[in-house]
Amino acid sequence: MRAATQLVEDWIAEETQRPIDPSILTVVEAIRRRHGSSVAAVLFYGSCLRQSRSADAPQEAILDFYLLVDRYRDAYGQWLPALANALLPPNVFYVEVPVGNRVLRAKYAIMSLRQFRQGTSRRSFQSSLWARFAQPARLAYARDPGARAAAVEALAAAVITMVGRAVPLLGRDFSAADLWMRGFQETYKAELRPEGPDRARLIYERDAERYDRLTPWALTAGGYGWTARPDGGLQLDPDLSAAGRRRLRRLWRVRRTVGKLLNLLRLIKGIFTFDGGMDYILWKIERHSGVRATATPWQRRHPLLSSPMLAWRLYRKGAFR
Repeated sequence: MRAATQLVEDWIAEETQRPIDPSILTVVEAIRRRHGSSVAAVLFYGSCLRQSRSADAPQEAILDFYLLVDRYRDAYGQWLPALANALLPPNVFYVEVPVGNRVLRAKYAIMSLRQFRQGTSRRSFQSSLWARFAQPARLAYARDPGARAAAVEALAAAVITMVGRAVPLLGRDFSAADLWMRGFQETYKAELRPEGPDRARLIYERDAERYDRLTPWALTAGGYGWTARPDGGLQLDPDLSAAGRRRLRRLWRVRRTVGKLLNLLRLIKGIFTFDGGMDYILWKIERHSGVRATATPWQRRHPLLSSPMLAWRLYRKGAFR
């Protein structure tokens, strides 16, 4: 098992060090300056990472980052956002960074390195972290070798956890494609806005070679015996018991309920902690409707009070028609 875990970690270590566009690193540096020496590592992930490897990558997009910090109080210098982050991580922020003759937009989440490692491990019940970071990511910044190693270990754990949680959803015989697509579909059901089945397929197909390579190692690291089938698929050896499979599938139903509740609580918390959220929402509306509006400093400070006024102004301009 340890040898298989090491194979996963070695793969992830190489993957996280692949090149990143310098303009994206400029955004990372701007974000890091906001939070000082408390930042241990920065992960670049999500749809923009996938698109950045395509020739037809769109210019108008939101970059996604995770900042892994030592202590929340050091990252903020204030106790209230630090407490909110500790109780219901992560806190999410929005920034716009001028790079050359354009503006790059980004969302970034802050989480302690300790909580991140817990959230990707097999001890974690909630799927949000291990499902998200079982997908490709880049280590856009690491403060030192220790921080780099901790981040890589957590990302490898996310792969192993994701595979282990998805196995009970399948029969004894399955392919890597079956496992990852079904796993992604189930984790989307634990979100407030579940994605359609095509989303899971597209994510798998975008990096199919990666997922196919990691699956056997992750199965072994997770304690599953398996044999290779002549058609390239996999077979559990031995199979899970019927009772064990039913129990593990029931846990997925609970995970959906808990995941949606936590997502709702994070949205409510985000009203108070999503720094720059007003500008982000107005930019999104302009992008989709062509209607432009700007927020005053007072409106940015009081989003709950000012939202109805802004919404009415946007409605009269035709943003919601």
